[in-house]
Amino acid sequence: MGMDIHIQSSFLPHNDAEASLAFYRDALGFEVRKDVEYGGVHWLTVGPPGQPETSIVLFPPGMDPGITDEERRTIAEMMAKGTFAIITLATKDLDGAFNRLQASDAEVVQEPTQQPYGVRDCSFRDPAGNLVRINEVA
Repeated sequence: MGMDIHIQSSFLPHNDAEASLAFYRDALGFEVRKDVEYGGVHWLTVGPPGQPETSIVLFPPGMDPGITDEERRTIAEMMAKGTFAIITLATKDLDGAFNRLQASDAEVVQEPTQQPYGVRDCSFRDPAGNLVRINEVA
């Protein structure tokens, strides 16, 4: 028998708290659960309504005291190219989610597509460049 364990939080970097809120709260419809400001930067916790056990923490990546200036530059470069972080979400209404995000002027990476491996999905970049894939589920 397996452990009773689930994913509670996933972390994605952000470089603009207001733009991130506009994407995750306004375009995706997530709840803002926490907004912790420290030293002029924000750690934002958001999540889907009705799923209080699942959250995304949007964090300022350069604030970790354990990373070097060179590593900060590398992270910033990767975020700018959209190669630093990825998250996959799921919905029963992929077309509705796509239309809502497209109407919010989010950067479209891929329109809803039936993939050869059996998944129908689309993808966007959030304001920090993170790749957000959305899978359609039954």
